[in-house]
Amino acid sequence: MGYRVDRLPATPHRCRLYGRTDRPHGRRVLAMGGIRSGRALQVGAGPGGAHRAAPSRPPTARWRRSLAGLQDLRTAEVKQSKVKGNFMFDPAKHPDFLGAIIGTGVVREKIGDILVQGESGAQILVDPELVEHFEMSLVQVRTVPVEVHRIPLSELSVRPPRQEEISSVEASLRLDAIASAGFRVSRTKMGEVIKAGDVRLNWRSVSKTSVEVKAGDVISCSGKGRLEVRAVEVTRKEKYLVTLLRYV
Repeated sequence: MGYRVDRLPATPHRCRLYGRTDRPHGRRVLAMGGIRSGRALQVGAGPGGAHRAAPSRPPTARWRRSLAGLQDLRTAEVKQSKVKGNFMFDPAKHPDFLGAIIGTGVVREKIGDILVQGESGAQILVDPELVEHFEMSLVQVRTVPVEVHRIPLSELSVRPPRQEEISSVEASLRLDAIASAGFRVSRTKMGEVIKAGDVRLNWRSVSKTSVEVKAGDVISCSGKGRLEVRAVEVTRKEKYLVTLLRYV
């Protein structure tokens, strides 16, 4: 069944649900599209155990992609493995482990984080279907023989991100200007990185350098970490004093 949802103006995260049902209790409502600032949102409703949304009109390709994405999130699972070896005399970095893993015939999309552990090797997060494959196929990183075995989640050694606060005065709030200041690269270079698709704004890929950012936005750059725009103030000379928090 289809419903229309209107967001309450003062509280964008609350919604009003319009429609009738003969059994109002025990229902589950699932949002299926729309944008955070939009007035209307399509949802599906069904019994408490139901997860399938039924659109009020024939499903579009966009609607099918949204449903597939939600189903992927529900069923997503990851496993942890330890790549053990003696790297004292031939240290390996993240690209070395990644190259060795891809060299076993695995696509990059199936590989999660790689946590380098110094001289002892690394820990990797991978698709559960590939754990046994790595145990058999991943036998060397650089010149070092390695062994791969599964480890429990409690043994993951996740390093807390380092934080650095940065203040910069900019003539505009363009993405290339703010990212250039936060990641400390030239604006020309940052423009090239953005156009190459290696920058995300609020976890969405963006390729336009002229997009404006605002307080609360998050900018991610492949290989450089993440920026949070903490505050934006207008100076007396009508420029922008931007406070950034960089996670590296």
